[in-house]
Amino acid sequence: MVDRREFLGAAAAAALGGAAEAQLALDGGQPVRQKPLHADYWGPQYYDEKERQELLEVLETGRPFRWYGRGKQPPMKVATFEKEFAARMQTRYALAVTSGTGALQCALAALQVGPGDEVILPAWTWHSCFNTIVHAGALPVFAEIDESFNIDPSDIESKITPATKVIMAVHLQGTPADLDPILKIARKHGIRVLEDCAQAVGADYKGKPVGSHGDIGIYSLQLNKTITAGEGGAVVTNDPVLFERAARFHDLGGLRALHEGVVGKPQLDWFFGTNFRMSEFTGGVLLAQLRKLDIIVGAVRANARRVYEGVRDLPGIRFRRQPDPAGELGAAVFIDFGDRQRCDRFLQAMRAEGVPASRPSGSVILPTLPHVIKKVTLHPNWPSFTSERGRAIQYGPQCCPRTIDILGRFAGVPMDPKYSEQDCQDIIKAIRKVYPAVMRA
Repeated sequence: MVDRREFLGAAAAAALGGAAEAQLALDGGQPVRQKPLHADYWGPQYYDEKERQELLEVLETGRPFRWYGRGKQPPMKVATFEKEFAARMQTRYALAVTSGTGALQCALAALQVGPGDEVILPAWTWHSCFNTIVHAGALPVFAEIDESFNIDPSDIESKITPATKVIMAVHLQGTPADLDPILKIARKHGIRVLEDCAQAVGADYKGKPVGSHGDIGIYSLQLNKTITAGEGGAVVTNDPVLFERAARFHDLGGLRALHEGVVGKPQLDWFFGTNFRMSEFTGGVLLAQLRKLDIIVGAVRANARRVYEGVRDLPGIRFRRQPDPAGELGAAVFIDFGDRQRCDRFLQAMRAEGVPASRPSGSVILPTLPHVIKKVTLHPNWPSFTSERGRAIQYGPQCCPRTIDILGRFAGVPMDPKYSEQDCQDIIKAIRKVYPAVMRA
């Protein structure tokens, strides 16, 4: 007969994937993988003859500028991309621009954000979110994130003032922000919602693409994003006036015939704009990439699901919050370790096992950066911080303690659409081996 304690001990070890007996590679044990696994940039892994053909067609026409050039054949790569992108994101209009940052500037211009206005944004996001608000002459107001790593709806209302014009809902590292309560708060106070989908191209919220829920949405198509031409961006909206204003701003203040045809009769006149026009080369590559978007998203989601299901039964495991589990990209599988020390141990141990691991990335805790704390701008008289309110607002760690705490205790494994089933099994094996050891320590 088997001793009851021996049986229970064996069962516990089995439940932890044998972790109770396996020595960590960090401590001299055998690593899960001899050749380390590597997560790569998603879009370029799918480059093939489609992108090559799009580029060759632009070369052969000799018309890399989207509005005119040699010969009579009209350049159509960017225009076709705009049409197909709007359809994919379930919006009436899409505007192609040179970058996600350019898209943010166009969106803020479309919303007429300027001096005296305030924009609420998450304390953890990319530099572009803060920078474009300041470039507009407006005032950034930070809200905490929650365990989805996105803006915490419960912290938004306390940040609203009579000057608040926009809530910037940023969908970070592949996970949609919790839009239902955000939109409810915005409607209650008559505030616009700008969705920043730079890190979540192809994600959904409640069955609709991110970017299609708020007043206006933006996307980045830079190398780190779901699809890419190296750089690129897009603005989407269902509002013809917002689209017209964004289109004018991105092209020196005028409205080309093609965009005039998209919106119908123009409702605005010339104003001072800038130049964020996309080239036909970029448009061609992005057109080919866009037609592969659902394949890329489907592949990375499938791999993330495998990993979630493979480790979900580990005792006490807590994952990153998912406002819409079916809609997220599955860019990474993040686990709450309770404190920074366990996170550090997990990262070291996973890398020793040959499996990549990292803290939440792709953004920074903006209020803690020295130039943000000091309110450094292009010119000492830049309007954002010269008003009484601008001088009074204080940045620094004291305005985002929960954000700092959350990001300090989560770590995880980045996912890749090209991971094989065996790669996913190795990730599962490594987590099942490392997680219990870290949590016991």
